[in-house]
Amino acid sequence: MPTSEVKYLGGLRTTAKHLKSGNEIITDAPVDNHGKGEAFSPTDLVATALAQCMMTIIGIYANNYNIDPGEMSAEINKIMASGPRRIEEIEITLIFKGHNLDSKQKKKVENAALNCPVAKSLHSDLKQTVNFNF
Repeated sequence: MPTSEVKYLGGLRTTAKHLKSGNEIITDAPVDNHGKGEAFSPTDLVATALAQCMMTIIGIYANNYNIDPGEMSAEINKIMASGPRRIEEIEITLIFKGHNLDSKQKKKVENAALNCPVAKSLHSDLKQTVNFNF
């Protein structure tokens, strides 16, 4: 069964529907590429998905080992390149507040994040810079 369905709405905008849940995401081309920048661009979603995947894998690790990573959030910066236009680098800062992780657990959390499926699916030319703020 398909995962999602994407429709072009015109004006450099699309809508994607997750078929199992019915949730929808709208994308818009960025201002620097002929769009209005009124929604996530497709490349914004790639960068954001990397952070979301890392946090999900950390959550799975935490559940499996009965540890509390505290409140997690992430700041994402996407850097574009040209010739061809592509994502050159994704910078992610993962922020942990209210945790009680020891140094060994922190290393395991970092390893889990850096080995998430999205990180391993992106081309090796795409630089992934990840900072952990415990």
